[in-house]
Amino acid sequence: MKISAQEEYGLRCLLQLARAELKGESLTLSQIALSEGISTANAGKLLWILSKAGLVQSQRGTKGGYYLARPASDIHLNQVIRVLEGEPVDSHCKSYAGVLDACVHTGDCGIRPVIVELHQIVDNALADITLSQLLGTEANVDAALHQIHGVRQRLDAS
Repeated sequence: MKISAQEEYGLRCLLQLARAELKGESLTLSQIALSEGISTANAGKLLWILSKAGLVQSQRGTKGGYYLARPASDIHLNQVIRVLEGEPVDSHCKSYAGVLDACVHTGDCGIRPVIVELHQIVDNALADITLSQLLGTEANVDAALHQIHGVRQRLDAS
């Protein structure tokens, strides 16, 4: 499974806002874009999507900026990915139609249940992880994920 650039950068923007939340601050669009090394236009598009989904809010004015609509501990990663994913799993078969308008296996397909199940497994795993759990160091986040899901630790303990 791949995480799209939109999903990754959207998560990164949310993490910037979660860090700012800890300090009681909001961030401007320019600050978010600069911190993540993306264009202001791209950051604006992502924040518009996240705002429309009720994950982010903004305030105009000199003390304005973007901030999380609810605490980072209440935002689960599966919610974020659903909002940011370009194409839901149910349109997967339309994406891989080859040269035809529809997949030749739309009537009976042994691959479709595997794809649907993989998406469900990932969604269930991401439902257990909140934005606030991603705020530590890479080693701490890796250890926390290991505890949550029994995931094999990838980082050296040295």
